Amino acid sequence: MPLNFVISPLSSKLSAALQSKIDQKTKPQGSLGQLESLALQIGRCQNSLTPSLNKPCILIFAGDHGIVESGVSAYPQTVTAQMVANFLAGGAAISVFARQHNIDLLVVDAGVNADLGSHPKLIDAKIGKGTQSFLTGPAMTAEQCTKAIQAGAEQVLRQHESGCNCIGFGEMGIGNTSSAAVLMHRLTGLSLVRCVGRGTGLNDAQLQHKIVILQRALNLHRGVTDHLDILATFGGFEVAMMVGAYLKAAELGMLMLVDGFIAGTALLIAHKLYPNVLDYCVFSHVSSEQGHQTLLHQFKAKPLLNLELRLGEGSGIALAYPLVQSAVVFLNEMATFDEAGVDH
Repeated sequence: MPLNFVISPLSSKLSAALQSKIDQKTKPQGSLGQLESLALQIGRCQNSLTPSLNKPCILIFAGDHGIVESGVSAYPQTVTAQMVANFLAGGAAISVFARQHNIDLLVVDAGVNADLGSHPKLIDAKIGKGTQSFLTGPAMTAEQCTKAIQAGAEQVLRQHESGCNCIGFGEMGIGNTSSAAVLMHRLTGLSLVRCVGRGTGLNDAQLQHKIVILQRALNLHRGVTDHLDILATFGGFEVAMMVGAYLKAAELGMLMLVDGFIAGTALLIAHKLYPNVLDYCVFSHVSSEQGHQTLLHQFKAKPLLNLELRLGEGSGIALAYPLVQSAVVFLNEMATFDEAGVDH
């Protein structure tokens, strides 16, 4: 089933007026560095000289991966469900960072291999109890892939309708660095070794085993070339949902904060399908996971932070959010030279 998102490039209508407003602030031109280009982007994204950040939200998409049975992760698959419980209990890193910065945090069960019960912050969108192993066949069917993309879009629409205009996407899924590495390799043509990292903390021998397994899977699916087919073959339910989430948020003109390697790989797929999606993206940080810096180079992105994170969960988004707030605040509240009576 073809996708039918409509994503417009950012309007240049207000660009000159926004730049003039930035330049008239009581500072040397360009002296606020990346905050200035960020303020310009946010103003263009919202088509406003006085942009605002309303009801910021992070959606964590969680799903399990069949490839884990081949020993590509240092952690067992059961950790996915256990970490979802930790998110909901407020004890995970993203939980405390989101709470610190008053960001709403919701967990979407995209395909965890467990029955998670009910919770006010848990959204049941389960496609299945984990994907199949792509070492033996496609991770998901084309229908499951499309359904996951649509489900991700629906979650974003729901947040937009509640008043949210700034959103980010995190993920949880043991084995999803394997999925992301193969997706990145197939979509960029970069060598597999440049795309594969240690994930949950593999030692050298485990890392080599991971590379061997992933290369074997790539050999099996050598003939798959279509972008959506590549996603269905190697992706996870949570990755596919993030693809749909990015595309819907861009269609709705929402500002998106992008997290690390897994989230960036989902964005890579969205970008291959709809290049204009990048106009609405702010890259929160550069991860220490192998391949992420190279992935950012593919986007020509300049991330806000470099804290050597490799956690996922949307943690980089929550940490970078205050900088996004600062860009909006200086644009809206900082005095101009004329207002302050300062010569320039």
